Amino acid sequence: MARLLIVHHTPSPHCQEMLAAVIEGATCPEIDDVEVVRRAALTLSPVDVLDADAYLLGSPANLGYMSGALKHAFDVIYYPCLDQTSGRPYGLFMHGNQGTEGAQRSVHSIASGLGWTKSADDVVVSAKPTQDELEACWNLGANLAAQLMV
Repeated sequence: MARLLIVHHTPSPHCQEMLAAVIEGATCPEIDDVEVVRRAALTLSPVDVLDADAYLLGSPANLGYMSGALKHAFDVIYYPCLDQTSGRPYGLFMHGNQGTEGAQRSVHSIASGLGWTKSADDVVVSAKPTQDELEACWNLGANLAAQLMV
């Protein structure tokens, strides 16, 4: 069975709403044979990443950079996973009021260094997520999970 790993740092209510929509999409009834595993960024281990087939990353944008928690997760897994996870797909959802471009760039830079393949458009939200933005989060989860169906 394929495994989708959702790594997130979602401290605000808006980030939590986005995470809930991503999970709902990834676990919708139309998705077969894909296990969805969630890990808070500060608890992520290399084994979590090595055991997954794709990744969904969620973070607030903090002053133009990803959250410190997500950066910590990357620091923990980077070298143990570097040569073994290349080519795996990933997606990103992010919440921020300003500096989201720099935060997105920082995530994509590290994911690229790991050799991961961006396989979906980013979902980036400012302020309270609208219904359309939550639907985009749902679609992000569903689409990435669907890519793993055999």
